[in-house]
Amino acid sequence: MSQVNPTIKELFPQIDIREAEALSHYTYTKTGGKADILAFPKTAVEVQTLMQYAQKQHLPLTIIGNASNLIVKDGGIRGMVLILTKMAQISVQGNLVYAQAGAKLIDATVAAADAGLTGLEFAAGIPGSVGGAVFMNAGAYGGEMKDAIQSATVLLPNGKISEFDQTALHFSYRHSQIQDDNSIVLAATYRLQPGEQKVIKAKMAALNQRRAAKQPLEYPSCGSVFKRPHGYFTGKLIHEAGLQGHTCGDVQVSLKHAGFMVNLGHGTATDYIHLIRDVQAVVFDQFGVALQPEVRILGEDLID
Repeated sequence: MSQVNPTIKELFPQIDIREAEALSHYTYTKTGGKADILAFPKTAVEVQTLMQYAQKQHLPLTIIGNASNLIVKDGGIRGMVLILTKMAQISVQGNLVYAQAGAKLIDATVAAADAGLTGLEFAAGIPGSVGGAVFMNAGAYGGEMKDAIQSATVLLPNGKISEFDQTALHFSYRHSQIQDDNSIVLAATYRLQPGEQKVIKAKMAALNQRRAAKQPLEYPSCGSVFKRPHGYFTGKLIHEAGLQGHTCGDVQVSLKHAGFMVNLGHGTATDYIHLIRDVQAVVFDQFGVALQPEVRILGEDLID
């Protein structure tokens, strides 16, 4: 009698693994098709194990953090997807804040503030994960990850775990070395400075009030859709192009902030992508400026 090959769930019973799972349950846009295999590792060793399994089985491997600055296409993602949100430990030692990749960046800023450490206030309202923030050198209000990061722990494609210092991460605007070499961020260490807790928390509160007043936080969205073109403000360009309120399907260029696109209720990833293309075409036609997406777009189109 031939032996039946064990399923991935049977091979790794200690890991939360789901098959044919809709990613719309996890994305901030509330859109996205199914992942063939979706896993939630809890440790760096589990990430290592799953990566090695995917390589052995020739499965494409996709890493997702908090799925905030992300559009997953309606056809879903083939192969294996890892969501790292169960790796969320944060600790503080002296002037250093250590956070695992799946920790919410907002939680890291709160831990820093509670410890009276300054330097992460700019990130107080960024909804992404620590790993995603390192991956894209996330920033807001004049600050970026490169300004606070001391080092990142990464899993290399060869299966080895390495420490990249700030220089080795090669940060630039919304970019890091991680995007180029298919490494996986496992954790980050921030080197901050002592400050006055009341002042730090007051600055964070002021930035969050500013964000709430200007951004459409009441709707599902993928955050800031486009990178800032040199010499321009993206939202101003889109507004001046007459596109504020423009919709594709049930996705709209936000009436509150033209740099955002919101899901009005029944929007799809395809609606988002069509709206992005519309905005790019009109802005280029009117101003000669080529808008580049900041949001990551992953997966496959839905085939009818």
